[in-house]
Amino acid sequence: MIELTGRLLCADAAEAERVRQALPAHVALTRAEPGCLSFEVEPDGPLTWRVAELFTDSDAFEAHQKRMRESDWGRATEGIKRDYEIRKTG
Repeated sequence: MIELTGRLLCADAAEAERVRQALPAHVALTRAEPGCLSFEVEPDGPLTWRVAELFTDSDAFEAHQKRMRESDWGRATEGIKRDYEIRKTG
């Protein structure tokens, strides 16, 4: 399994608003992806979100990353700082 944990760190209120607007669709689409075991993005302050993802394997995780980069979410959050750790589990 592949686990991603960390935080999404907005620089200002405008970036945070972009996250708030795009997040519901991103969460729904990700949870529907083959190989997604869990996907949580929760506010952790006014400009930060805690992120926790779990995918069945590297292929599922890479497919998610590709879809994410090409999605409305990817475009809306481009340039927003991410502080993530990715590791294999199980």
